[in-house]
Amino acid sequence: MRVDLHNHTYLCNHADGEMEEYILKAIELGIDTFGFSEHAPMKNFEDGYRLTLEKQDFYQNSVLSLREKYQNKIEILLGYEVDYIEGDYLLDSIVNAPVDYLIGSVHYLDSWGFDNPAFIGEYEKRDIDTIWEEYFKAMQSMVRSGHFNIVGHFDLMKVFNFLPKKNMKELCFETLKEIKKADMAIEINASGFRKDPKEQYPSYEILQLVYGLDIPITFGSDAHRVEQVGLFYDDVIKLAKKVGYQSCVSFKQKEKIIYNF
Repeated sequence: MRVDLHNHTYLCNHADGEMEEYILKAIELGIDTFGFSEHAPMKNFEDGYRLTLEKQDFYQNSVLSLREKYQNKIEILLGYEVDYIEGDYLLDSIVNAPVDYLIGSVHYLDSWGFDNPAFIGEYEKRDIDTIWEEYFKAMQSMVRSGHFNIVGHFDLMKVFNFLPKKNMKELCFETLKEIKKADMAIEINASGFRKDPKEQYPSYEILQLVYGLDIPITFGSDAHRVEQVGLFYDDVIKLAKKVGYQSCVSFKQKEKIIYNF
């Protein structure tokens, strides 16, 4: 069973390709369950890298239309990737949207988009250990909010290979225990192979901790272009098996479904 729940569309303003092209590519690759998880609109926050609130209905209806059209060839799920920022940013229309799942992600520390190449210079102005500590604390707040089903790219802070000088294992483990308590899944996100880390999110060492805590996993290409759909899928499957996993989860109306792979 091949599951891929993290994929974007041109509606986020930084991805290319028609939604139907993504589906056709997924079918070609033998993906059984494919999820769209567009960057969700936010309250009092617009950075130009997400779906606008005015297009929310269009996005949802487009996914549902594709689901019906290809129902005999592939399962298509509707989701959102939701940025978590401290403060009053979450929209009720997203948190309560009739979706299959919500991915909770941290891309921002306050207003700093730390994974955006346009703002990479900010790393030189901050203490790297403090940055990582703030990131894990933000992740914990996101998990404790209770709004999300999947943790997106767990160690995204390594995106430009700015790694902490001190050991963050204890803080990482505390975050994972919060995820376990919240009954969330963690995605193995293949997009790190396309970027400076040249490995998946999270790292192999972190995945061992995830497995030790019996936290369920799922998979995501994090595709922003058609050719990125399913890219490195075999690599992340092999990695999951090496850690010890034999199954992953998907979601239907926010209820977990377990599949062997």
